[in-house]
Amino acid sequence: MKSEQAEFWQKTASPWHYVTVKAGNAYQASDAPPEGDAMTALVKFTAKLSDPKASAESKRLALRFIVHIIGDLHQPLHAGGGNDRGGNDFKVIWFGRSTNLHSVWDTAMIEHRSLSYSEYARWLARSMKPEQIISWSSANPAMWLSESIALRKAIYPADTSISWDYAYQHRPELDDRLKRGGVRIAGYLNGLFADAPPLPQPTNRK
Repeated sequence: MKSEQAEFWQKTASPWHYVTVKAGNAYQASDAPPEGDAMTALVKFTAKLSDPKASAESKRLALRFIVHIIGDLHQPLHAGGGNDRGGNDFKVIWFGRSTNLHSVWDTAMIEHRSLSYSEYARWLARSMKPEQIISWSSANPAMWLSESIALRKAIYPADTSISWDYAYQHRPELDDRLKRGGVRIAGYLNGLFADAPPLPQPTNRK
C-alpha cells in the first residue's frame, strides 16, 4: 500500500510501523512521539476492530494493520534505539551488495533461503513444537518488544562486510522471530474475537 498516493499511506501511517526505545530494555508509553508509533497504532486499530459501530471497511483496514504491526514488532530493527533509523542508516555490504542492516533483516536474509514465502512458512510451521506454540502465545505486546530490543542490541556486526558467517549466526534468530510473530498474530486475534457473536449457520433445506 506504500505505492498508494493517498496522504494516509504516504504520511499519516508512516510512523506506525516501528517504535523507538532510546534507553533501557523495555518500551514505555512515554517513548511514543506525538504522531504515534506501532504500539499506539496497535491500540488504535484494536479498538476499531472491537467497535460494534465501526464500518466494515474501517474494520478491514484495522485487521490488516493489526496483522502487519504484530509482524513489525517482532523484527528487531523495528524496535530501534533512535540513533540510526532502525538500522536504515547502518550501511553494510551483503554478499558484495551495498545495502543497510534494516534491509538485511527485512528481506535479504529471508530471500537468501531461496524459498517462496509459502514454502518458507510451511517449513517454519513444521519445525514448531506444541509446547513452543503454547509458551509463545502471549498476547502482551510489551513482551514481544522486550525480546526484539534485546535481539536488536546483539545483531550489529563489527565488520560491515557480511555474508555466510553473519547469515549462519543469525538465521536461527530470524526464524524464531518469524515463528513467534505468526503464533502471536493468531493468539492476539483469537483473544479479540473470543467474545464475538457466533456466525449464522446455514439452514439445511430439503
